[in-house]
Amino acid sequence: MFVKRTIPLIIAFILGITLALRYYIPHQIGEDYLTIWSKWARIIGGFAIVLGLYSLFHLHLAKIKRKMPGWGYSIIVFLGFAVTIFLGLIREIEIFIGIILGKSIDLSSPFASYEASPFGSAYDWIYQYIFNACGATMFSILAFFIASAAYRTFRARSREATILLIAAIIIMVARVPIGGLISSFIPELADWIMEVPNMAAKRGILLGICLGSIATSLRVIFGIERSYLGGGE
Repeated sequence: MFVKRTIPLIIAFILGITLALRYYIPHQIGEDYLTIWSKWARIIGGFAIVLGLYSLFHLHLAKIKRKMPGWGYSIIVFLGFAVTIFLGLIREIEIFIGIILGKSIDLSSPFASYEASPFGSAYDWIYQYIFNACGATMFSILAFFIASAAYRTFRARSREATILLIAAIIIMVARVPIGGLISSFIPELADWIMEVPNMAAKRGILLGICLGSIATSLRVIFGIERSYLGGGE
């Protein structure tokens, strides 16, 4: 229990206090200290990626074994990961084989991971025409949900909703050419709404987020918040 609970709390407290105090100590020691822990953060991040991959594979493997609904997509996850990793490492594989066989590498190969290839690499092709296409599709679907939520939100049921509806109409009209054709005052009014009321609300939200982050950080540093330890409290 001491190793699982107390030691992580001690580490969180020491690092939280020292890294916070470092910003108030304008000395090279503080910069060196931050550099050291930044390197450790990258190392821990690398292990976190490995842990995330293990969790992802474990989840999808369980779906395949149990034939859960949508388990076919889990197979695609494994196939996509394997193909992408192979194409991403094929440059190093070709270099390794070339060194062993004493041969030069053909940069014109469409499967080579070289930017000099006139055909582009297969890895880049997957990123441009599969990953980006899937991302664009997801955001396109998300646009319909946003439109639906906006319709429910902008219904003038109260004074605040009416003001929000009017402001939204002004902004949307001003962002298309017809807004300037109707009146030059509309784009100016839209800019004022974005720069004054919208910016004031945005800064208020950001201040609230910052204060919440500070409060949460202090709770973690002083051991009040222990959910990151897992297993309950």
